[in-house]
Amino acid sequence: MILELTAEQEAFRQSVEQFAREVVAPRAASIDETGAFPGDVMRAAAGRGLLGVTIPASWGGGGRDYVSYALAIEAIARASATVAVALSVTNSLVAELIAHAGRAPQKERWLRTLASGEAIGAFALSEADAGTDAANQQTKALRTTDGYRITGQKVWVANAEAASVAIVFAATRPGLRAQGVTAFLVPMNAPGIRRTARADSLGVRGLGCMDLEFDVQVGDDQVLGSVDQGFRLAMWALEGGRVAIAAQALGIGQAALDEAIAHAKHRETFGRPIASYEAIQWMLADMATELDAARMLTLKAAAAKDQQEKSALESSMAKLAASEAAHKAADKAMQILASAGYRRGSVVERLFRDVRATEIYQGTSEAQRMIIASQVLAGG
Repeated sequence: MILELTAEQEAFRQSVEQFAREVVAPRAASIDETGAFPGDVMRAAAGRGLLGVTIPASWGGGGRDYVSYALAIEAIARASATVAVALSVTNSLVAELIAHAGRAPQKERWLRTLASGEAIGAFALSEADAGTDAANQQTKALRTTDGYRITGQKVWVANAEAASVAIVFAATRPGLRAQGVTAFLVPMNAPGIRRTARADSLGVRGLGCMDLEFDVQVGDDQVLGSVDQGFRLAMWALEGGRVAIAAQALGIGQAALDEAIAHAKHRETFGRPIASYEAIQWMLADMATELDAARMLTLKAAAAKDQQEKSALESSMAKLAASEAAHKAADKAMQILASAGYRRGSVVERLFRDVRATEIYQGTSEAQRMIIASQVLAGG
């Protein structure tokens, strides 16, 4: 088994790390404080090829493998969890799904603009009663003479504040759940879309999460994939999205570990650095070990996304392990920094708030355990 990165992967990782240090990190605190969507950082990221990482070069993307993509998201998240998630939504949930299921005119219209940063993408799946139970779609798409009329509400739509296009999931055969859901490509400037509540979240602030109300007419040419096959497409997209969230969690967890190590070496009690105490050393050892183990699962899941038709098991394992390891790391970092970390505005305080979302969005930890169990039982 070869665990080393290729020269190309390593060079890309280093390039993204430099961008994260020089451009993303200086903006992280203000993004969190103001809650404003970081459009300037997203445009700069597009210039580095970070909005179409895995999209084929023929459609304006970087044409890179999923391991490279995961490395990039981790590097960005180490500086700003918000920027990492905004990138992952446009990449994993929108651009990749269009590249996977879109017809040539749909790809021509959207992929180059998404990869260039001219457009930002949103993924409108969740509803008030359709979160973990995503098949319970109450938004409807009723057949009309010239397409479909979409009516309903979506909640917690990341990037919605700045998005140019949303992939909207709606029931075309109400009552049939997963067998009757269709995906639509909907420009966000279409008449009949109303941005309503803007989420004031605990962490990952500035993600542009908004609730959306739809009463919009779309044409047949806006159906993404096949009619009634939208739920399958959503699950396909989430396999990649969960790899990205695992990578995001790793970035947050690694940043927490970095802060804890620096503080432990600097802070002295009773005449010596607290890093010399066994209690602190054991916390650091556990943090480093659990994060590295989760990183191996994440890279395995990224490789599986490239090599396998389905990678639900690998992506769920990666998200579960990485999000929980990162949560523990942020918690231990807070304990090590004590009052220095508990202070509002400290880096660890922001990381502590940001990491909690990784165990919730794109499938809770409980949902990941359900997926893993079903896959393990089916294989047995």
